[in-house]
Amino acid sequence: MSELLDELLSKPVGPSLPTRQVDPDRDFTRAIEVNGDAAEVTVRGPEDMDPQGSAAACLEAQGLDPAEWEVKGFRSSEWTMASGELGISTRFSFARKPPAAQAGPDVGELLAVVDSYEPSWPVGGLPDGDHAFVIALGDMQFGKIDGDGVEGTLRRTVECIDRSAELLDVYRGRVDIGHVHLGWLGDHVEGFQSQGGANVWRTGLTLTEQIRLTRRVMLHAALTFAPMAQRVTMAAVPGNHGEAVRISGKGMTRYDDSHDTESLIAVRDALGLAPELYGHVECYVPDTDELTVVVDCAGTTVAHAHGHQWRPGKHWEWWRGQAFNKASAMHTADLLLAGHLHHEFVDTDGPRTFLQPPAMESESTWWRHAKGTTGAPGLMVALTKDGHTPVKEVVR
Repeated sequence: MSELLDELLSKPVGPSLPTRQVDPDRDFTRAIEVNGDAAEVTVRGPEDMDPQGSAAACLEAQGLDPAEWEVKGFRSSEWTMASGELGISTRFSFARKPPAAQAGPDVGELLAVVDSYEPSWPVGGLPDGDHAFVIALGDMQFGKIDGDGVEGTLRRTVECIDRSAELLDVYRGRVDIGHVHLGWLGDHVEGFQSQGGANVWRTGLTLTEQIRLTRRVMLHAALTFAPMAQRVTMAAVPGNHGEAVRISGKGMTRYDDSHDTESLIAVRDALGLAPELYGHVECYVPDTDELTVVVDCAGTTVAHAHGHQWRPGKHWEWWRGQAFNKASAMHTADLLLAGHLHHEFVDTDGPRTFLQPPAMESESTWWRHAKGTTGAPGLMVALTKDGHTPVKEVVR
C-alpha cells in the first residue's frame, strides 16, 4: 500500500538549479522623483553598495549636478535578494542648495540707479488743469532671479517712470493736467511667503533689501512727479507676495499687514520732513483690515486692488459684488486698476473701465516652462476726467 500511496501522492517537483549570480540589471534598481527644488531618490542593491554614491549617480544621470543638492533625510531597510544574499533599499530626500551669499546683486549699485535723479522745479508755480494723468504699475517682485533678475527689473521700473514723466509733457499738449496719480498695485517684493516658501532658493535679496528697493523706487517716483502738478497722489495695495506674516501657508494677521503698503507709508513719512516742497504729495493705503483703496482723480473715482481676489476674467463679477455693498467705496468706482496676472488687459462695461498693467518683471520662469511665453513688461498711463478714461497707453 505504501508504494501505491507514494505513487498517488507524487507531484512533478521542479529540478534544482544552481544559485543565480548577481545581475546588476536586476538587483540594482534606482528611482528618482524631482519636484522643483526637492528630489526623492530610491536605490536598491547588495549590502556592500554605496547608497549615497548611487543616489548621486542617479541625479547626474538625469542631468542634475549632485554638487547643487544636499541630503535632507533618508530611510533605509534590508531585504533578501533573489540570490539569497542580503540587500539594502535606501530612500534619500534631497533639496537644492541655496545660492551662495555673494551671488546676490550689490544693493548699493542697484540703489545708485535710483539715487542719481535730481528733481527740477518749474519757474512760476506748479501746473494746473482739469484732467488727471494716471500711472499704474506693479508686480516688480524685487529679489526674484527670473528673467533679467533684480537689476533688469529695477532699471526697467525707473526708466518706465521717467518715460511716463516725458509723456506727461506730451499729453499736456492736448489737455490741461493738474493732477498726477500713481497706483502701486502690489507684489513689489518677491518675499519668502508665497508658495509656502518654495521660492526661497530663487530669491537673491534679503527681505529688507527687497523692501529698501521698493521704498527707494516709490520715493524716486514722488520726487519725479512732485514738480509736475499741483496735486500728486500715490496709492498702494497689498499683494500676495507682500504679505508680512504667513504660518503654514496662510496669512495670520490683518489683510492690510503688507510690505507693499508699509513701503509707501515710509515714503509718506519721509516726504513729510520737507512739507514746503512735498506738502502737495498725498499717499494712501487701504483702511485697517482692507485690501482696496479709492482716490478721486479729476472727478473720476479710481479704485485699486491687487487682483488675487478674483479668478482670471472674473473682475466684473468681483466688482459688482463689491459695489452691491453701498458702504463700500467700490460702490462709486469708475476706474479699477489691478495687477497680479502680469499681462496687459483693458476692458470696459459702459462708462466703467478696468485696467490691468503688465508686470514690471521680465518673466516668470515657471510660467515659461509651463506655457512657453515670457513677459512683456511695462506700466500703463491713462488720462481721466469726470468718470471717463478715454486714453490708455502702455509704457515699456
